[in-house]
Amino acid sequence: MLSKYVRPLLSATLAAIARWLQNMGATPNMISFIGFALTLGAAGLLAMDYLRIGGVLLWVAATFDMIDGTLARFTQTESKFGAFLDSTLDRYSESITFLGLAVHYANQSNAQIHLFLIFLTLIGSWAVSYTRARAEGLNIECKSGILQRPERLVLLISGLILGWVLPILWILAVLTNITAGQRIYEVYLRTSTPQGNQPVGD
Repeated sequence: MLSKYVRPLLSATLAAIARWLQNMGATPNMISFIGFALTLGAAGLLAMDYLRIGGVLLWVAATFDMIDGTLARFTQTESKFGAFLDSTLDRYSESITFLGLAVHYANQSNAQIHLFLIFLTLIGSWAVSYTRARAEGLNIECKSGILQRPERLVLLISGLILGWVLPILWILAVLTNITAGQRIYEVYLRTSTPQGNQPVGD
């Protein structure tokens, strides 16, 4: 949802950055790895209890996550492997970020609810990604849902910087799993028609 409305507003800025990176000799995959490295740094800061600084660095990493796709389109170097790499690093980035946050709360007393919500959020976020990937494996486009990855990032970064981590974790834990349910229902509807209701294997 955010990508649909926000990315067009930033298109000129992203194109200018992509042009500069192209002149510097950067490739989309390089940008993807830089974003991933920044996420590792942010997760380390979260684990060491620097939540606000970690949130800021995570915001910088998210910026690189937007730039890699823009650079690929701008330089006409889009590839199946690049898309695969970007999606895979996204999954690792999200998991490692929440791992860093879990380490932070594991060192505190009475933080069981935080750890529980982090676990539920990870379950939901992986389910959101898997439902889309599995649907696309069945030639069904599945991008619906109220809380996709850009929304999750914005909420988490806001919670870290503003100090609203617990309420944001509640929102993430609930809405990520609702989003997965929305995608399951969407695929159900699309496969309930005579044309779509065909047997498929695992």
